[in-house]
Amino acid sequence: HPNVTIKRTREARRHKKTFEKSMNSRAGTKSSGLGACEWLLVLISLLFIIMTFPFSIWFCIKVVQEYERVIIFRLGHLLPGRAKGPGLFFFLPCLDTYHKVDLRLQTLEIPFHEIVTKDMFIMEIDAVCYYRMENASLLLSSLAHVSKAVQFLVQTTMKRLLAHRSLTEILLERKSIAQDAKVALDSVTCIWGIKVERIEIKDVRLPAGLQHSLAVEAEAQRQAKVRMIAAEGEKAASESLRMAAEILSGTPAAVQLRYLHTLQSLSTEKPSTVVLPLPFDLLNCLSSPSNRTQGSLPFPSPSKPVEPLNPKKKDSPML
Repeated sequence: HPNVTIKRTREARRHKKTFEKSMNSRAGTKSSGLGACEWLLVLISLLFIIMTFPFSIWFCIKVVQEYERVIIFRLGHLLPGRAKGPGLFFFLPCLDTYHKVDLRLQTLEIPFHEIVTKDMFIMEIDAVCYYRMENASLLLSSLAHVSKAVQFLVQTTMKRLLAHRSLTEILLERKSIAQDAKVALDSVTCIWGIKVERIEIKDVRLPAGLQHSLAVEAEAQRQAKVRMIAAEGEKAASESLRMAAEILSGTPAAVQLRYLHTLQSLSTEKPSTVVLPLPFDLLNCLSSPSNRTQGSLPFPSPSKPVEPLNPKKKDSPML
């Protein structure tokens, strides 16, 4: 939800600012609290560098690339201020140790791990996380193994988020799930000095039994759709036949024309077929009296038989 996302982002920023203030104050306290022995070692190292200046310059200056930052520790204390770089930076060879941090985008592949969905299905998913180092000083002071920390955090976050979603939602709404996971991860990693740019669900692996069950269910749904489509086609065909029968019953000549057209199509498509047309008069005789009156063209009724002349009957005066 947008309101939840905004709330999480604000909380993450507030936690980040609080943590940075505490780290800066801690670093400033440590740097200002150098003992007398430590200050003496620093002065001796500077004098030695000045005495061997033409040669010592090659050991006291290093180059940092554009995509790198350097964190310097002097006698175990983190030097105050932001990270050094890019360009040249100065350090004391005997007292200082430096660590380079790559600020480019890092890719971390999350291996398959089991999760339990809302509808109690057990499945395995793997993901890809893209992150970069946002604050080098905070990162080195917070984490020892960055990749492991991010990997375990992604796995636990995905388990927690996907436990509230069903199997269908996980398969269809990967984009929204990835966005929710990014917001949840960013609210934690910002305290470590890491910025999560993107996270994607790479693959979903289902057990064999669950795959078989889903395949049977999908096949049953497809068969039901096929039957419904076939039934609708039969219904439309029956309606068309009924309308055609009503039209033919109202026009007797159309029946004869349709009959002759069928005979012609049979004779042209299959020349080797012998067609013996049935006389249409015989069809009228075989039909019912009601159909004969409404059927094809009327035929002349047979004439009445002529009565034989009765020899005993007298001739008419007209004859």
